[in-house]
Amino acid sequence: MSKGKSPEKKAVALIAGPTASGKSDLAVELALEIERRGGSALVINADSAQVYRDLRVLSARPSPEEMRGIEHRLFGAWDGADPCSAADWAAAAKREIENAHLTGRLPVLVGGTGLYIRTLLEGIAPVPPIDVAVREAVRALSTPAAYAALQAEDPERAAALNPADTTRVARALEVIRSTGKPLAYWQGERVGGIAGAIDLFPLLLLPERAVLYARCDARFATMLEKNAAEEVEALLARSLPPLSPVMRAIGVPEIAGFLRGDWSQEEAVVRGQQATRHYAKRQYTWFRRQPPDGWPRSDRADCRAMPVFERLFQSLGLT
Repeated sequence: MSKGKSPEKKAVALIAGPTASGKSDLAVELALEIERRGGSALVINADSAQVYRDLRVLSARPSPEEMRGIEHRLFGAWDGADPCSAADWAAAAKREIENAHLTGRLPVLVGGTGLYIRTLLEGIAPVPPIDVAVREAVRALSTPAAYAALQAEDPERAAALNPADTTRVARALEVIRSTGKPLAYWQGERVGGIAGAIDLFPLLLLPERAVLYARCDARFATMLEKNAAEEVEALLARSLPPLSPVMRAIGVPEIAGFLRGDWSQEEAVVRGQQATRHYAKRQYTWFRRQPPDGWPRSDRADCRAMPVFERLFQSLGLT
């Protein structure tokens, strides 16, 4: 994930980091500052939960009041019955970025889904279609059996995965069995990324973990007061596949258990808070290790836009 600096390239701002790190507020503040300086900006979602219209509450999608008059794109753009892959999102984000540039607006990407961001910037691995028979055979395996097979057939990939990660283990096994080459080979051939075509101005928000986890707990605790249970109840009524992304989103399984009577509302909150903290920890680790060292990072929960993005303002002629 690189950062271009050519004056011929159009600017794109990126604010990324774990959930509850303050990204959404900062993205709006940046867009407002652009407008105060005589420019124009819009915010583009890069969060894999906020793409689903069914998860307004549980994804902490910004409300109209929180958007403060700034146009937001790709928030609630997918129905829960239609899984949004990283490739799907990247294609849509490219269109939104291009349209923003055509209309003279700065695109401000905001989100915590590293895979989405990496796919947009670096492109996607051109893995050929998986043979149907191979896919069916792999999906018929138990997770331990699939992981054992992956250890034998692609030990490098197996060593990089959690043995309990059903989806990624199955994917890696499918790829090597169907194509004869490991997933790492195809990932080294990524195509379609926009990193070389834009001038990227990134910022990673990485607040102190204690602050981050306290925010996660507080936010989830208020979700049931904001109709999160009704949101999950509506999802359950649709009888969507249990393994679909929208049904596995943070908070959905935990509140669904409460609605089924498997545990109390209080237990649902505890479980939801724990799941949110675990997710934030994984995001924190990814954003601390994966992006380039040159990307600015801030550990301040109250990080403001103007000092951090002064170079962006200069590039746009808005000093």
